[in-house]
Amino acid sequence: MTDQKPKSPQARTLQDVIDANGNIVDVLRNAQNPAYIVPVVSSEFSNWRLEQRAWRETAVLFDQSHHMDSVILRGPDAINVIRDTAINSVANFDVNLAKQYVPVNERGYVIGDGVLFRENKEEFLFVGRAPAGNWLRYHGETGGYRNLGIEVDHRSPMNPMGQRVTRKYWRFQIQGPNAWAIIDKLNGSPVEQLKFFHMAHMTIAGERVRTLRHGMSGVPGLELWGDYASYPKVRDAIVAAGEEFGLRPCGSRTYPTNTLESGWIPDPLPAIYTGERLRKYREWLPATSVEAQNAIAGSFVSANVEDYYLTPWALGYGGFIKYDHDFIGRSALEKMDVKAQRRKATLAWNTDDLAKIFTSMLNKDGGYKYFDLPLANYGYYNFDTVLDRNGAHVGFSMWTGYSENERTALSLATLDPHVEIGTEVKVVWGEPGGGSRKATVERHKQLEVRAIVSPAPYSAVARSEYHQHGWRTAAS
Repeated sequence: MTDQKPKSPQARTLQDVIDANGNIVDVLRNAQNPAYIVPVVSSEFSNWRLEQRAWRETAVLFDQSHHMDSVILRGPDAINVIRDTAINSVANFDVNLAKQYVPVNERGYVIGDGVLFRENKEEFLFVGRAPAGNWLRYHGETGGYRNLGIEVDHRSPMNPMGQRVTRKYWRFQIQGPNAWAIIDKLNGSPVEQLKFFHMAHMTIAGERVRTLRHGMSGVPGLELWGDYASYPKVRDAIVAAGEEFGLRPCGSRTYPTNTLESGWIPDPLPAIYTGERLRKYREWLPATSVEAQNAIAGSFVSANVEDYYLTPWALGYGGFIKYDHDFIGRSALEKMDVKAQRRKATLAWNTDDLAKIFTSMLNKDGGYKYFDLPLANYGYYNFDTVLDRNGAHVGFSMWTGYSENERTALSLATLDPHVEIGTEVKVVWGEPGGGSRKATVERHKQLEVRAIVSPAPYSAVARSEYHQHGWRTAAS
């Protein structure tokens, strides 16, 4: 725990924050922003256990309308800024296809990720968390692209306080074993089951909407979006059509846990805080940006922010790298030893050790760091130390919670390449020194929790249905 407090209330940019405080790790480890929140959407519509079970047993309705930024790129140069900043190839990026967008810095470390939709020849829609969207916007605005228009629609506020919230688009997903029956009923006739990440249209309650074959929870279904003015009309129609098929709307409490089963690691710390070549970018980012304000949490603590940077392979994105184009970070990635890079895995937590965490809250002399249900993260960027049987640091546990479908606590991790599936490791749960000054942290003790290294995705359904497509669920 540190007593250093952030300085310079007049800071206007991320670079100002760094210059005023010296060590950005101290700033972010004690940042007061809450843990990850899905805004606007109700916390629970039934309860989080039933909502988790719905995507495995019947069908679930995810409301993604409010928690992600949207960046619209228009013009002949739209494809060029994507090509110049993405590790992915754009060679076969045709109209009505979607692609995961993964940018890295000049040294090959990940900035973030999101999904790009090619809606027509000269129009692309990016949807995702802010860091990757900000990177795309910055290079579009400063990269000398003369035939490029950029429109931004930021995520909804975390605390709307009763104000009317609007977005350019609403966005839903219908997933689960009964998803296609609901989709066909809504359309009034069978809907073609597109290939993964292909786009089309369908009609719901008289509204023509866009569709994408997708699956956040690792099960079949469609992502749908349309003009926000039709939000209540379309949502009501989906809920009504899904009633006979056991459709459950998913609340904001449950939504972030779907990735525990499907294997996508959200929110890596963007690798932007060091290096003179990135100074102009840090001067472009405001002091109110997520990069300047969102908290690092977890048992891993280093004074060097670069120790939190991750390569594409560490997040399961190694297969996306294509050297058929020049892009920021290409030369650095080409020089990296692929076999030496960390790999993504799931950690299945030991039941007895998890029980120790829960029962410790009844101890009058204090307990372990509270494990919230169903998502246990207490920061935005999560880094818990993973140890092998000899006590050596072998990776990070980064996204932690409980799966009702698997009846166990799970965390998504990135581990040294020699750590094999089936190995027992230990996750250091809780922060050192009693905890940081984050508002989400109470005084607590640390505990080494045993866990079994398992595949990512953990869900057998997700592995069989989606690993073959090489999207976010790509296993280590």
